[in-house]
Amino acid sequence: MTDRTIATLDMNSLQRSRCSFCHYIDLHQGQQAFDDQSKRMNTKSQLAQLGLFDARVPRYTSYPTAPQFSGAVGPQDFRDWLGTIAPGDEISLYLHVPFCRRLCWFCACRTQGTSSESPVLAYVETLKAELAMLRAALPEGVTLSRLHWGGGTPTLMPADAMRDLAAAIFAVTPLAKNAEFSVEIDPNEIDGARLDALAEAGMNRASIGVQDFDPDIQEIIGREQSYEVTRAAVEAIRARGVHSLNADILFGLPYQTKERLSDSVQKLLSLSPDRVALYGYAHVPWMARRQQMIPSDTLPRPEERLALFETANQLFSWDGYVDIGIDHFARPDDGLAVAAKNGTLRRNFQGYTDDRSEVLIGLGASSISRFPQGYAQMNSATSAWGKAVQSGEFAIKRGHAFTGQDRLRAQIIEGLMCDFTVSTEALLRDYDVTRADLDAMFAPVAETFQNFVSHTSEGLEIPTEGRALTRMIAARFDAYAMERASHSSAI
Repeated sequence: MTDRTIATLDMNSLQRSRCSFCHYIDLHQGQQAFDDQSKRMNTKSQLAQLGLFDARVPRYTSYPTAPQFSGAVGPQDFRDWLGTIAPGDEISLYLHVPFCRRLCWFCACRTQGTSSESPVLAYVETLKAELAMLRAALPEGVTLSRLHWGGGTPTLMPADAMRDLAAAIFAVTPLAKNAEFSVEIDPNEIDGARLDALAEAGMNRASIGVQDFDPDIQEIIGREQSYEVTRAAVEAIRARGVHSLNADILFGLPYQTKERLSDSVQKLLSLSPDRVALYGYAHVPWMARRQQMIPSDTLPRPEERLALFETANQLFSWDGYVDIGIDHFARPDDGLAVAAKNGTLRRNFQGYTDDRSEVLIGLGASSISRFPQGYAQMNSATSAWGKAVQSGEFAIKRGHAFTGQDRLRAQIIEGLMCDFTVSTEALLRDYDVTRADLDAMFAPVAETFQNFVSHTSEGLEIPTEGRALTRMIAARFDAYAMERASHSSAI
C-alpha cells in the first residue's frame, strides 16, 4: 500500500466522519426548527382562542379614548385649565395643519385636499390668531419642552409662511433648553427653501412617512413615493444639521407579503432612522370613506398580519434597534430607548414619547389638548374652527373631564402599553386604593389570559410571549363601553 493510497483512505475516512457529523447537525437543527415551529403554532393557537385575531380594541393613545369625548367640555373649561398652568412651567404644543396635496386612501386622519396655497395661507393666519389668544391666556415664563407640527402635510406651507408661523409661536413662548421641535415631512412636498426655513426656526427632529416602498402597494393605497425621493429628502434633512429622524411604516397593507415588507424594511434601514413606528394599517372604511377605494379582499388576514409584524420586528432587531412598547423601535441611544430603559416612557396622541410635560396644548382644527384635569378637542370642521377663532373664542367642541377612577385606570393602561408591567406599590402610593381593590382588578385578567399574564404581589406583568395581546389586556381595565366599529384590529 503506497503512501498515496493511505492518504486517500485517510481522506475518505475523514469525509465519512464529516458527513456523519454534518448529518447529526442537520438532524439536530431540523429537530430544533421543528420544535420552534411547533411552539409558534401552539402559541398562535392560544392567541386565537383568546380572540386576538377577531378583536377590535383601542390603541390607547389616551384614556378615556376619543370616542368617549362629549360636549360636556367646552371653551370655558379649556380656558380654566389653561389658567392652572403655573408660571415657569414647561408645556408641549402641537399644531395641526389638515391640508394635503393628495388624499392617501389608507389614511384615516382629519385631512382635506387642496391644489393651491390659498387655503393653507388662510389657515396659517387663523393659527396665528389662535396663538395670540393662547398668549393672552398663559402665565409668564412658560416654555416649550416639545413643539410638533403635524397633519395633514405641514410642509405644504411655503417657506415664508413657515417663518411667520414659527415667529408667532415663539412670541407666545420660547423653546426650553434641550427642547424638541419636530415636523412631519412629506418627501414629495419638501424643497431646500422650506427645509432652510424649518432649520432656521430650530427644527431638530424630522418625521417622514414611508408606509411601504413597493410601487404596486403604493398605487393601491394612493401614495406614490419612491425610495429615491425619500432618500433625497432624508439626505437634505441631515445636511441641515437635523440630528434625529423618525419614520413610519405600515404592515397589513393590501397585497403585502413577508417578502415585500422585508424589502421595504431593508430599504428603510438603509436610511438609518433613529426611531421607527411600525403601525398596523387600520381598515375602517365605515369611518374613513376614502378607504373604500381599497378592496377589503386584498388585505392580509389577521394571522398574516401577525406574521408581517414578526417579520419586520426581526429585521429591526437584527439591525440593532430596541423594541419600544408594542409598535416602535429605536436606536439604543435614542430618547425613546433611554426612556423605555429607565421607566419614563409615556404615551400620547402621537404614540410613544419621552415627553414628561403634564400639559399638551393642541391648536388647529381637530387637535386635542391634554391637561391634568382632562382632554379638550377643537372642532374638526376647519370652517367652524376658523369662525370660532375669528370671533375670539377657542373652538373647543368636545372633551372629557377626569372623574372617578379615570386617572388610576389611565396609569394602569399606560403602564401596560409602555412597560408591560404595573406596580402595585406605585398605585397604592399614588391613589386612594387598597391592595384588595387592585387584586380584584388584576385577578380576573390573569385568569383570562393565563400564561400570557403574570399576577403577583408586586403587580401585573405581560411576558414577552403575551405582548401581542397587550391592547386586549389593557382593554380589560377600560371602564367605558366600547363599540367595535370605533377601533382597529388588535393585531
